[in-house]
Amino acid sequence: MSADTPARSPFELLAGAERPLWVAAVLLYGIGDTATTFWGLSVGGAAEAGPVAGPFIHAYGPVALLGLKAVVFTLFYLVWRVLRTPGRTAVPLALAVVGGLVTTWNLLVLSGTL
Repeated sequence: MSADTPARSPFELLAGAERPLWVAAVLLYGIGDTATTFWGLSVGGAAEAGPVAGPFIHAYGPVALLGLKAVVFTLFYLVWRVLRTPGRTAVPLALAVVGGLVTTWNLLVLSGTL
């Protein structure tokens, strides 16, 4: 990088990694969180703590989580499609990070660590 070359933002650096970020989002938020939530609800002693998902699951059962995930992914995908800046990389990145955190949390709860 020279003095004439402006520094690139982290989102610009990740711009070429959008497909892997979407794969990570699906694996971590879509599958990881959903599977560990279903597992926790099936063994008892655990409840959904999410402020949106919790009431839906309580009212409609665990299958409601699938509908919520579909809505979230649809909305995030539409936002990603509309954005035309390097910052759009934050959309799948946010889902992947949140998915990783909640999947880890669920696994810790299920293991009895928490």
